[in-house]
Amino acid sequence: MHLDRYEFEVKSDRYRFYSQGPRGEIEKAVFYDKLSGSQPLYALSFGDWKEKVNRIDDRVVTNNGDRQKILATVAATVVNFSMQNPGAFIFAVGSTPSRTRLYQMNIASNLTIIIPLFEVEGFIRNNWEPFQTGCNYSAFLLKPKNFLSL
Repeated sequence: MHLDRYEFEVKSDRYRFYSQGPRGEIEKAVFYDKLSGSQPLYALSFGDWKEKVNRIDDRVVTNNGDRQKILATVAATVVNFSMQNPGAFIFAVGSTPSRTRLYQMNIASNLTIIIPLFEVEGFIRNNWEPFQTGCNYSAFLLKPKNFLSL
């Protein structure tokens, strides 16, 4: 991916990076947690890292002026994770409906970059379907294509 993004650190299925803006340097985290079942399915969790409680806060609004760079960084972790875990599917949903909508808008605006790497599905009316712009999905599923040779 060739979008402006932050550098990130990787430890196992945990990614960390720092947002930089008017509110200072804010640590962010992206976790991939394996869900039960036969298919290697991982849930993506993302938000501000809260060191005192040792967890992600996925409801905080940082307002550090770098939303697109943060989302591009999260996308870059998806690509990195998929390269390290070939065949793993990634399930993503926002912590609020407005965040889910934000993710949907970013997927839609970057489809030309995403489609060569992933099959993208959206969850709507209790069914998974191929992602289409203009639909209001409640969750997303990314299925990596064989892009290790790119």
